[in-house]
Amino acid sequence: MNEHVRVAVVGGGPAGLTAAAALAGRVDGPVLVLEREAAAGGIPRHSEHSGYGLRDRHRVLSGPSYARRLAAAATAAGAVVETEAMVTGWAGERALEVTSPRGRRTVTADAIVLATGARERPRPARWIPGDRPAGVYTTGQLQQLVHVHHRPVGRRAVVVGAELVSWSAVLTLRAAGCRTVLLTTELDRPEPRLPIRPVRTRTRVAAIHGTGRVSTVELEDLRTGRRREVACDTVVLTGDWVPDHELARSAGLTLDPATLGPRVDAGLRTSRPGVFAAGNLLHPVDTADVAALDGRHVATAVRQWLADGAVPADPGLAVVADPPLLWVTPQLIHPGGPPPPRGRLLLWTAERRSLPLVTAVQDGRVVGSARLPWPAAPGRMFRVPYSVIRAADPAGGPVHLRL
Repeated sequence: MNEHVRVAVVGGGPAGLTAAAALAGRVDGPVLVLEREAAAGGIPRHSEHSGYGLRDRHRVLSGPSYARRLAAAATAAGAVVETEAMVTGWAGERALEVTSPRGRRTVTADAIVLATGARERPRPARWIPGDRPAGVYTTGQLQQLVHVHHRPVGRRAVVVGAELVSWSAVLTLRAAGCRTVLLTTELDRPEPRLPIRPVRTRTRVAAIHGTGRVSTVELEDLRTGRRREVACDTVVLTGDWVPDHELARSAGLTLDPATLGPRVDAGLRTSRPGVFAAGNLLHPVDTADVAALDGRHVATAVRQWLADGAVPADPGLAVVADPPLLWVTPQLIHPGGPPPPRGRLLLWTAERRSLPLVTAVQDGRVVGSARLPWPAAPGRMFRVPYSVIRAADPAGGPVHLRL
């Protein structure tokens, strides 16, 4: 069975649903959202706490309420949101293989938006040794267990990580009647400052022990090498995000070696004409409302592509993050062209800097700089105004961002 749509959006999270809402009714033809889960909405769907929607909906909502509103907005705009639909591969340049309980089919689209999001690395990918007991989760697994399946967890938990998602894990544990006895991080300080005590900084998980169920976590102080054991029956591994890039990779899209997501320009165009990417597939990971604004932003470039099939005439300038900056997105700019979403470059840093001075250097020449009132800190997104690179020479070499 073959189906043709004007736009196919892969992923029914905040970025995908917002892109669909911005495109449906504004393009000549159907807009289809393909979501592999039983309900659309993405990660917020099983995050019962509040804090969602401030930047895009201009109000503070709980995760499930935010997810429902995004799905309703996409449907109200005229998009078809199909759940339990797994995109398993490519059948052409802009053709997707889709498998669902309704059968297998090929969906061909004039434009495709990849919004497959990101996930936390599980224990095997983090190379944590020890036993293999039950009771070890990522935040997403924990939230689904508690809020979707309403299953119990343990009584004493160690949370590994010190990002906003770590606080989300603590709130979920609290809702399940499980006490967080320790938050541990390899960082010098939690980012952001979380209302959790005690916190062990500069500490790594050396091993997890237990027969049948977790019984202890072995921690190593990175400053002294000393080890101690903490009794617990639950371990939650938070942060350490990686984009869900399997579909992008199988398409042969150019991936950024630092983010591991597709390499994009300010319009969120990938290396394949007519294929775009948005949300936490590009910047693992930012808040849901920032991902949603990516979806709103990408709609402009999609509509332009559908109108004339044109791609930027120049290859674009590369933007490079120099240490201690780890990565930047977007990785390509077209001087004189439109800015990236919200007029911001998104970066990740390995070191904390208060009141950071960001400098853009091209061919040994400073083309822009800005002293920012917010810190650059590990574990949180670092936002830099696009103006620092706006004056780059279109005929010059890569633009390097430095602290």
